[in-house]
Amino acid sequence: MSLLIVGTDVTIVNVALPSIRQDLHASLSDLQWSVDAYTLVIGSLLMASGSTADRFGRRRVFQIGLALFTLGSLLCSVATSVQALILFRCLQALGGSMLNPVALSIVSNTFTEHRARARAMGVWAAVFGISLALGPVVGGLLVTAVSWRAIFWINVPIGIAAIILTRLFVPESKAGTARRFDPWGQLLIIVLLATLTYGVIEGPSDGWGSPLIVAMFASAASAAVALVLVESRRRQPLLEVRFFRSAPLRGASVIAVLAFSVLAGFLFLNTLYLQEDRGYSALHAGLLTLPMAAMIFVFAPVSGRLVGTRGPRLPLVLSGLASAVSLTLLTRLSDTTSLAYLLVCYVVLGLACGLVNAPIATTAVSGMPDSQAGVAASVASASRQMGNALGVAITGSIVAGASASGLASASHAAWAVLAGCGLAVAVIGYASTTQRALGTARQVREMLTDEAPGPAITDREGLVHDTAAGSS
Repeated sequence: MSLLIVGTDVTIVNVALPSIRQDLHASLSDLQWSVDAYTLVIGSLLMASGSTADRFGRRRVFQIGLALFTLGSLLCSVATSVQALILFRCLQALGGSMLNPVALSIVSNTFTEHRARARAMGVWAAVFGISLALGPVVGGLLVTAVSWRAIFWINVPIGIAAIILTRLFVPESKAGTARRFDPWGQLLIIVLLATLTYGVIEGPSDGWGSPLIVAMFASAASAAVALVLVESRRRQPLLEVRFFRSAPLRGASVIAVLAFSVLAGFLFLNTLYLQEDRGYSALHAGLLTLPMAAMIFVFAPVSGRLVGTRGPRLPLVLSGLASAVSLTLLTRLSDTTSLAYLLVCYVVLGLACGLVNAPIATTAVSGMPDSQAGVAASVASASRQMGNALGVAITGSIVAGASASGLASASHAAWAVLAGCGLAVAVIGYASTTQRALGTARQVREMLTDEAPGPAITDREGLVHDTAAGSS
């Protein structure tokens, strides 16, 4: 249910962008920030939320996240300016950062056998397909029949129901060894993501060579270097740098950035194209993307089974190639492109998106001790959010820089960039799943297992504890 409201929120907001633009007199940059403010905050706090859940209890943090997300949704529905909407989206994201990585940690601690975990990840990822299917249609219906404000109301009853069901059915769990809070690591992550995204979004309007934009990119680069130096010296870092000695985890992180840049960039541009260039209503635009959502729903569990039986290489390579094909076809987009042509592109891209999520999730946690599942899952989730933010920022900037020629023709360069991302997914997916790469994952697991808490046990009250070897 948490993935459902978070995933639906993404697709619903994209469908509503033209209406928000008209009602709140928002610029293209404002629309980018209404999407990226959410992804920036959620991406910045995911790893802290994962370790906080491991420390204070996964169910407790999960319920707090649901409450904040529900409150943020309610406030978004009454926003009277685009600035207020962006602020309330940040509150939504604060809650959202406590949802999916914690939910994924709960799943990974429940299903410990490799094949069972891979299949569970496939089912978990399939919910994303459901959310994509519901988002455009329900969002289009609400925007057309009521208002763009109604798209946020739908999260409120679902969020309340999820809080109640979590209390009833999810046992509390936490890591046996509490991790310390890492304020410097958290600050550097925020600076890195915020300055990088600001530079990409505002670059076309301020000028790529302007002092402010150059300073933003320099700050991002400096924060990245400082993050590695600071975290590698901490005993309990927010971002465990040693995780990235595992080639599969490095590959999964980069693939997550690339794959979700493709998805977010597509949703952002396609919505504007269908409603502003082609003149379709929000509902009609949502219905047109249903075949893509259906393919994600169908192939997400298929991907989970493939990962469980054949490993992650096949779904990753197929996903990357399918993305590249679909997005290359979109480089021929025009104001008169036939609906049949568009639907073929949507179906192929849906296949690609359906295949990619399960191998990313499985790879992220399979090389780590179970006691660090929350932090490891947060690395993958943060990479997805970084991809979401960069996808919207980069594609929006490309279109903004060539808006005089019309959205359809201006988007050709953006589709080409996204096609390159798809091809990179295939190449990295192959390279990160070789025997040599898998050997690095085993080495990291052995190294971390020596330091990690032991398996979880459950007391009479249903509280799950991760106990260190030899301890009571």
